[in-house]
Amino acid sequence: MTAVAGAAQAPRLGYLTKTAYAIGATATALKLRAFSTFLVIFYNQVVGLPPQMVGSILAVALLFDAFLDPILGQISDNFRSRWGRRHPFMLAAAVPYALCFFLIWNPPIGWSHEALGLYLMVLIFAVRFFDTFFEVPHQALAPELAKGYDERTNLMALRHFFLVIGGLGMTVLAYQVFLKEQPDGTGGVLARDGYLGYSLTGALIIFVTILISVFGTAHRIPELAQPPMRRVTLKGMVLEIVQTLNNRSFMAMVVASMFAAVAVGARNGLEIYFGLYFWELRQVELAGLAGMSVLGGFIGVFLAPIVAKLLGKKWGALALWVMGVVVHITPVSLRLLGLAPENGTPQLLWLLYGEEIVNATLAAAVAILLASLIADIVEDAEVKTGRRSEGLLMSANALLRKAVSGGGILVATTVLAFVGFPEKAERGQVSPEALTNLGLAYIPVIVGFYAVAILAIVAYGIDRKKHDANLAALRARLGEQAAAEAGPGIGSGEAPPSRGP
Repeated sequence: MTAVAGAAQAPRLGYLTKTAYAIGATATALKLRAFSTFLVIFYNQVVGLPPQMVGSILAVALLFDAFLDPILGQISDNFRSRWGRRHPFMLAAAVPYALCFFLIWNPPIGWSHEALGLYLMVLIFAVRFFDTFFEVPHQALAPELAKGYDERTNLMALRHFFLVIGGLGMTVLAYQVFLKEQPDGTGGVLARDGYLGYSLTGALIIFVTILISVFGTAHRIPELAQPPMRRVTLKGMVLEIVQTLNNRSFMAMVVASMFAAVAVGARNGLEIYFGLYFWELRQVELAGLAGMSVLGGFIGVFLAPIVAKLLGKKWGALALWVMGVVVHITPVSLRLLGLAPENGTPQLLWLLYGEEIVNATLAAAVAILLASLIADIVEDAEVKTGRRSEGLLMSANALLRKAVSGGGILVATTVLAFVGFPEKAERGQVSPEALTNLGLAYIPVIVGFYAVAILAIVAYGIDRKKHDANLAALRARLGEQAAAEAGPGIGSGEAPPSRGP
């Protein structure tokens, strides 16, 4: 099947195929949430590395991704094999991805800061490398599998369902099982022992869910697009990358998703600091917050398709996004104004639970709509370039997700260093001044990043009408291609045109 044919038509997806595809999101979500929630506090408060060192390592790794992701996306777009363009890369990632995830949570004991920093850097690079091998081709499968405006949103919603399970679900298990705080105060996220079971379970989940996604969608390989047989030079590859990415809607999504991802990463990186020190929550209450996020995420899965039909993907995302930011900063703002309930009271817990479930609902719906908006760029770019470039375009989305655990954590560690947050701090022993400064620094940082993201979305220009027009143009191109391959005049009684001298 040619690339154009794959773009214009394909059988509708069965539920089992949709589920098998969506399960693959569990692997990346688990890794992202683990890095953004526990990596800083593990290497800072448990291992003892300075937060600036951890943040700098993650920032360097993010620059590595900035080069790797688009290159792998372009390679997979032009890759030919009996297993198609995407599945060989996804399968190759399964074992090393899981192994490196396990190792990163089990660093050697007794090493110097410099040696542990090098250990962390090597494994961060390895995890990101193999995550790219899986995530870029996996995301590129979505616009190939689902073509319709609403069908694509539904597939993204199911994918987000497993993002919630993989990310927040594993976080709940961490608080309640692997890193559970005992009644006598032992254990918890500040105890090293629990990370062995946590990392081993996470590695097994990554391995199994990748295999399910690969083999559960393999039967669709014959119907997926195949690139034409051609030789692509490095110069030609660079030129094609520039041509494909020269798209206004794509650039709008790049800016929006990049700033949003950093904001989410900063929030996730600081979330446990706010929970333990700002609000002085017990770990069972932190697990309750994660549970509220799971519930909100599930509600958001059902909310997104409804909003997309009523308002369209773009304006629906904008409306929900603004509401989500306002809801998210409300508890910290109330505390800084002296209006929040005291720590340790049921009223405070209900305030935090209420914010978490509403914000998680809105955030999940926005994430689904943004992912579907990015997928709609594939056909828009193909109309202009004549090439299917899902891997290249979706690699931007993979890169931005990684920014959650890279650039976002860099922002989080910078905030901690700026306010002078102490290392190996005890709950209830951090000075009120440091906590107030943490809140004062957090709100403008989060609002600022989200404001840029929201403004960038306004420039996105693909709505339902435009997407349907793109699909119609690709179907017409497919018809012209089929007629040309059949030969001129066949079936019409016309003589073939003269080729001239």
